Amino acid sequence: MTSASFKAHRVNPKNILTELKRRNVYRAAVAYGVVAWFLTQLTTQVFPFFEIPNSAVRFVVIALAVGFPIAMLLSWIYELTPEGVVRTEDLNPVEARSVQRRSGRLLDFIIIGALLLVIAMLVAGRLPFYRQTGESISQKSIAVLPFENLSEDKANAYFAEGIQEEILTRLAKIADLKVISRTSTQRYQSKPGNLAEIAKQLGVANILEGSVQKATDQVRVSVQLIQVASDSHLWADTFDRKLTDIFGVESEIAKAIADALQAKLTGGEQRALAVKPTNNSEAYDAYLRGLALEARMTTSPDDLDKAVGFYERAEQLDPGFALAWARLSRANAHVYFGGLDSTTARRDATERALNTAQKLQPNSPETLLAQAYYQYWVRRDYELAKGTFGRVRELLPSSSDVPAALALIARRQGRWDESVAYWEQTLVLDPRNTEWLASAAETYAMLRQFPAALKTYDRVLDIVPNDPGTVAFEAKIYQAEGNLEQAGKLLIGVNAQTPSFIAFLTKVDQLFLERQFDDAIRLIHNRLTEYRDLSDIERLYNLFFLVLAQENAGDIVGARATAQQMLRPLEPLSHKDPDNLNVALALSVIHAVLGQKDAAIKEAERAITLLPRGKDAVDGPKNEENLAFVEVLVGDKDGAIPRLQHLLQIPYNNCLTPALLRLNPQWDPLRGDPRFQKLCEEKQP
Repeated sequence: MTSASFKAHRVNPKNILTELKRRNVYRAAVAYGVVAWFLTQLTTQVFPFFEIPNSAVRFVVIALAVGFPIAMLLSWIYELTPEGVVRTEDLNPVEARSVQRRSGRLLDFIIIGALLLVIAMLVAGRLPFYRQTGESISQKSIAVLPFENLSEDKANAYFAEGIQEEILTRLAKIADLKVISRTSTQRYQSKPGNLAEIAKQLGVANILEGSVQKATDQVRVSVQLIQVASDSHLWADTFDRKLTDIFGVESEIAKAIADALQAKLTGGEQRALAVKPTNNSEAYDAYLRGLALEARMTTSPDDLDKAVGFYERAEQLDPGFALAWARLSRANAHVYFGGLDSTTARRDATERALNTAQKLQPNSPETLLAQAYYQYWVRRDYELAKGTFGRVRELLPSSSDVPAALALIARRQGRWDESVAYWEQTLVLDPRNTEWLASAAETYAMLRQFPAALKTYDRVLDIVPNDPGTVAFEAKIYQAEGNLEQAGKLLIGVNAQTPSFIAFLTKVDQLFLERQFDDAIRLIHNRLTEYRDLSDIERLYNLFFLVLAQENAGDIVGARATAQQMLRPLEPLSHKDPDNLNVALALSVIHAVLGQKDAAIKEAERAITLLPRGKDAVDGPKNEENLAFVEVLVGDKDGAIPRLQHLLQIPYNNCLTPALLRLNPQWDPLRGDPRFQKLCEEKQP
């Protein structure tokens, strides 16, 4: 084409939109978009069915995105004619209009056809067999439902629970399988009738059902693997063993499941499945008892202590039982971290059990898990713990414990976005684990993302309706938002006999915020005198809140008398366990109520030294909030207000909000200060 010809066909920039319409570029863009959407949906649904890697899906999406500008450029330059593809500039104006009308009608047909396919897919997506749980369901995914205890002695339920847990542990070592954690399955019945609904809730294609019957020294384990979509048995078997020969059954079952689901096992995975934990049946029985206690939905301090006892019994019966040593270390570390016993003796016991497990099986995932929790819970060396958890993740790819631990560590380090991302990964592996759901919700609450926190707590309540602890956590969020009416509705049934301690304390907080101090005093008195299962720790907590209630009610004499009553057990505890953070916090407030300013400030600052914000972004700032409260109690307003201003800007556990500053009576001495008034008026960050 000559330069004159090119000039004649050059498009006036002012008419570019008209030219785009004339050349059917708009229609081409719509057609391309609809077809690209259809192809994307098709690949994301069909490829996983044939076990095609996700990288292929990503390639299709990227190729479609890259192809869009190319397609638009081609639609501008070329036209489709009966003689073939011709450049638009080579057509005379009459031919061009005719061809473009014909091309436009063709594109219209393509758009309409593609839209009909889209509608068909959307309609199909409403059908039960098509709906997904948020991700494509792998044909190598499995959930193990609770094993039925068929033993005449119902006390043998621990044995069925332990066998199920051991099978799950072995399956979790197979990288080619997606295995749902026991915590997501334990609320289901052993042999439910609605397998399709359960599979949908858990996001799996296969379900394992089983039963265990134990009589004297004989054990029968029966299992059946069901493919839910076809309601067919992929595999079933019954294993009759003497109690002394039960150890290999879990590995046999895990290997048979892997074969039935055509999962590929590496050499290392095959060796891991073949390992027998012990040859001592009594030691194994004690180990399973401890495992069942720890696997409960809510593990109380008493359960933890009992689990420690069973693991100790197991390692005494078989000193070479590496799994028992590893679980003993973890259980002791849990007790230490929870503040139930942070003595040097408990720390040493944790380390001693870990060292023994490392000598016996240094590279087993169970030993590495014990090492990671020791680094996290006892040493609080978060970077070291992250590295060890990373090694465990390679050995236990389906374990939700690892991403959950990484989520907890990330928030301790103040890496909040990273923590949220790990919670998302955890809940894919363990979608109905109420502990992980509650922890994820707690993380949102620390970030003051209260709508997201409430939504996640609602997911917990979908699984355990009306759970008093979860309802109380929702009430705490409404309190933080200043919505005392809604919080009060949620707490209306809480009284001195409510078993949930968190629900009881939240009710006391509600009465404080509503300034019903006499009702708070009465409620705490009733708890102390009428509640039969009151532990020593809870008794101290109740006395502490009684001191605050009496102080707020203006009963200074009563508050000081109760504070003196608390000093008697607290001071010996402080000498026995000088690193106990909770004791230091309680002593700081008690000394302040008694008018002992120097001692109060000293204990509050000691608490910050024990757990500074730089070392723990979750609980560290709470110690600074406690120092601000102590400063208010002893009359140091100038120290408290800048501290409160900073705390309003950072996330942490049970964080301050402007609403709580306005409502909480503990800050009343600051209300006349303009600086404090400004904090109360701040918008939620």
